[in-house]
Amino acid sequence: MDYYAHSGRELDKSDWQILKEHLFAVARAAGDRARLFGLEAAAFVAGLFHDLGKYNPPFQRRLEGAKEAVDHSTAGAQALRDLAKGGDAVMAQIIGYCILGHHAGLPDRLDGPGTFDHRMKQPLAIDPVWMDELKAEVSGLVPDMVHRFPTDKAGHAFSLAFMGRMLFSALVDADFSDTETFYEALGEKEADRDWPALSAVIDDFVARFDVHMASLSGRDGALNQLRRDVLTHVRAGAEREPGLFTLTVPTGGGKTLASLGFALDHARRHGHRRIIYSIPFTSIIDQTAEIFRSVLGEGNVLEHHSAIEEEAFDARRREHKDKLKLAMEDWAAPVVVTTTVQLCESLFTARPSRARKLHNIAGSIIILDEAQTLPKALLLPIMRALEELARNYGCTVVLCTATQPALGRRPELPGGLPLEGRELAPDPTRLAAKLARTRIVHAGEMDNAALLDALAPCDQALVIVNSRRHALELYRQAQEAGLAGLIHLTTRQYAAHRRRILADVRERLKEGRPCRLIATSLIEAGVDVDFPVAWRAEAGLDQIIQAAGRVNREGRRNRDDSIVTVFKPPDYRPPAEIRGLIGDMQRIIGKHPDLTSLAAVEDYFGEVYWRMGEGMDAKKILARFELSNRTGCHFDYRTVGQDFRLIESGLAPVIVALDEDTREAVDDLGIENIPSGLLARRMQSSVVQVPPKARALLIQNGHVAFVAPQWRGDQFAVLQTSSLYRPDVGLLWEDADYLGVEDMIF
Repeated sequence: MDYYAHSGRELDKSDWQILKEHLFAVARAAGDRARLFGLEAAAFVAGLFHDLGKYNPPFQRRLEGAKEAVDHSTAGAQALRDLAKGGDAVMAQIIGYCILGHHAGLPDRLDGPGTFDHRMKQPLAIDPVWMDELKAEVSGLVPDMVHRFPTDKAGHAFSLAFMGRMLFSALVDADFSDTETFYEALGEKEADRDWPALSAVIDDFVARFDVHMASLSGRDGALNQLRRDVLTHVRAGAEREPGLFTLTVPTGGGKTLASLGFALDHARRHGHRRIIYSIPFTSIIDQTAEIFRSVLGEGNVLEHHSAIEEEAFDARRREHKDKLKLAMEDWAAPVVVTTTVQLCESLFTARPSRARKLHNIAGSIIILDEAQTLPKALLLPIMRALEELARNYGCTVVLCTATQPALGRRPELPGGLPLEGRELAPDPTRLAAKLARTRIVHAGEMDNAALLDALAPCDQALVIVNSRRHALELYRQAQEAGLAGLIHLTTRQYAAHRRRILADVRERLKEGRPCRLIATSLIEAGVDVDFPVAWRAEAGLDQIIQAAGRVNREGRRNRDDSIVTVFKPPDYRPPAEIRGLIGDMQRIIGKHPDLTSLAAVEDYFGEVYWRMGEGMDAKKILARFELSNRTGCHFDYRTVGQDFRLIESGLAPVIVALDEDTREAVDDLGIENIPSGLLARRMQSSVVQVPPKARALLIQNGHVAFVAPQWRGDQFAVLQTSSLYRPDVGLLWEDADYLGVEDMIF
């Protein structure tokens, strides 16, 4: 009998995909994707065996329309286990995880249905004709990189598990790509865009960058000269060998362009495949991506911060071309601008759609902007992943910030990174002194009434608080007090709306008009605004210094008048993590007359790490990758993927389709063959993240609905009651029980 991988439209099966052809195509493509990091042999075998379970008459009947459920992703792992001998047995086990997970996601080793051990005990039921068709060679699977793995058992286990995730990425991307190609040929799917290789455009990128910087070179003043000096010094460091670097440049020192200049020169010198720029908040992704597009060209930068993905992951719906309906990115662009959440959670994901891009991170230059915002409770596993990328996957990683956290190895941080002698900036201590432009004072308790009294005589002022609730209530009280020029900025507003708000803020500041901005911490990380004064609710020193970076940014005012007032809001308890950081800062305040100095920052992070200790791996992520002399790899991929969350409570996306482009994209959801990834990219700047329970209530009351669920599943939750989104404050999900104006029209 003939065996097929995917069905077509013709009853005589003349346009169906032959299974053997699919397996060899995926094997070759997976091998190509893994060649850069030496896993081509293992990836080839993974591709060859991944759909072995389709050599099964019940599965073929399913392709013909039968409704019976058939597990086709276990047999390949079982057959491979039986064939692998000697040193290849452990690699066969790791490949087995990948095969088992290529639809349902990487499994855990033990504990119940769906786990590695449970599935591997199932009876093997496939036609032995596969052996004659494939003539598979299962040998030489162990890559050279294992000789670079740490010698301690825990470190070795983590490196093996990370290698497994990279192998998984190569497999699922190859499988997705071959399936996409097949259905594109049938006219059932539109092709997404093709990206140029960085090597093909790097000379043009460098030339464009040089032209852009030359256009800025005529600007006068000591600050602009300092920025030019920083850029020259940082670019000179591009000749250094790839690996881990720090770039410590205070706010206003030209850090963003300096890091891009380094990345371009370093990529040209060492042949890196792409540049990935990771930013903590979506509030500045638009700003950074726009800078990069203006320098490098509109079609060369992928902006990926979409949180749109399938919520209730159903592997059964992802067996055939349905998997092509997932909103995902492969990060094949020469320059990627993304979020820290997207990058870090992808490094620990078990989901095929999120893991697809991982192999494309290999051979990249990764700029981690505002590295001090890396979540402390996940810091140890994140550092291990970054070190792994640099050691075994050809990456250069730049920890780029104005207040460099002490991530190097030290007594308080025994798991720190090898950063000694890896600074790119010229004399960070001198830079910090030259760029000191604000004064931090502590005011003690200030309730909202006291804040409003302080704001009243200041036509232009910034207030930063620790929660969206505090920001909204303070804004409403300021409105009642009749303060002019009030602006509210939080993640209640979608990114494109925030971009327009910030443009208005900059215009008001430039023209001297009243501008009293009440915001959450999203304003801190790199947002280009310049206020004369600011108030900041108590937080960690790194956050206080970031807030200070929004005051006297261009150095045009007297430092003594450029005051950042730190206050304690008695009616709003800070989140638990921030409470700990407040205590850490209190312990170093009396030791340093200038809290913005690098010495103060170093001392502060020492306190943070000493207090947290093992709390820097609060979820015990690293402990869930173990090796047994008897049974091999005990890797809990699935539960680690579920638990590794940078935002602890989790948030759910709601698309606010008020802009014309987004409305058109929502309409296009009804066109089946347009890729979900393309549509998600068009809508990503119109997303508001809300608490999951709040979104569930919004859906229950008809205010939010999934659009085109028959094709897109539960990926695209779109706001239906537009009156819940207010122009001044954004989405009020607390009004989920509210009957909108739209609902009262009969």
